[in-house]
Parts: sequence; C-alpha cells; structure tokens
Amino acid sequence: MTFSSKLIEKAVESFATLPGIGRKTALRLVLHLLKQDKSVTEQFTAALVAMREGLRECRICHNLSDEEVCQICADARRDRSIVCVVESVRDLMAIEDTGQYRGLYHLLGGIISPIEGIGPADLNIDSLMLRLQEGTVREVVMAISPTIEGETTVYYLSKKLQPLGVQVSVIARGVSFGGDLEYADELTLGRSIAARLPYNR
Repeated sequence: MTFSSKLIEKAVESFATLPGIGRKTALRLVLHLLKQDKSVTEQFTAALVAMREGLRECRICHNLSDEEVCQICADARRDRSIVCVVESVRDLMAIEDTGQYRGLYHLLGGIISPIEGIGPADLNIDSLMLRLQEGTVREVVMAISPTIEGETTVYYLSKKLQPLGVQVSVIARGVSFGGDLEYADELTLGRSIAARLPYNR
C-alpha cells in the first residue's frame, strides 16, 4: 500500500494496531475522518485522551469506571448477596446485556494459565476473598469461559472459597440455540445431557 503522505501512513498504522482492523479498513477510517469537519476529529481525539486519562479501576470489583466505585457497585438496587466472577470487562458487559442478572461482579483480570505464566497471584483473587470475608455474600457465580484454563481457574477458586461457606455455582453450559448437535463438542454435549431440565409446555 503506497501513501502520498507520511502523516496519512502514520495514522493508518496507528488504526491498524487495533484488534480486527486491517490496513485497508484503517485507511477507510482515516479517509473518513479527513472528510469530516475538523471539529469532529478534535472531538474524537479528545474523547480518546479523556478516556485514557480519566478511566480508573473500581476499588471494589475492578470494573472500568469514571469514579472510585463503578455504577454497578454503587447501585443500591443490586442484589449484594450474589457476586458473579468474570474474566474480563467484555464478559461483564455480555452478561449485563442479557438483563437477567441483578447481582454484583468481580473481575479477575484473566484466568490461570501456566503456559502464559499467569498464576493465582496475578489475578484479583485476594480482593475477592476480602469481599467474601465480610459475610454479606451467600453465592458466588463462576461465569468463566469453559476452556481448560477456565476450568482450572474455577476449580482453584472453588477450593479456595470452600472454607468461607458460600455457595459456588457455575453458569449453565449447553448446546447453543440454532446449533446442530453433530457439530457440538463432546464436553458441551455431555454437559447438556447431564444438566438436562424438565420440559415445560
């Protein structure tokens, strides 16, 4: 890809560092911004700078927040007896988008992965233990991806939480709606059969 301007080339290279953005898409984005009024570009860059400088981690659950405590933790209407443990902010957002969960969250910031050199000490486990020791939480929901590393993390946490006497549950896992059984992996299909539910007409 040949550029007539080093400034455009540098902008394209910057956009292309974003996940899922190739050089052609990056070029389209850059050219789109160039067509806009200068104020649009200024607002765009100002928003990114403000986000980078103003964003912080919630001191309770480690969610991204504008304040010291995130909106979810600060919401008095949430059920404080349930904490959903997730790997990342994207997982939290996915669960929130369902509108089916009204408890609190705790972000681990990853999962245990010896291959990548990530151990329990690298995750937000100590702060989770401190929250649970307060005695207000009765259930911890493990909403962690069903991978080998995810299962390892759930197993480690469940053992660590056992002395606290809180109920540990995992999200239901099964065949996705619209999916063909022949394409489901054995572990998912096996769990779907084992965790079968009564059919309500």
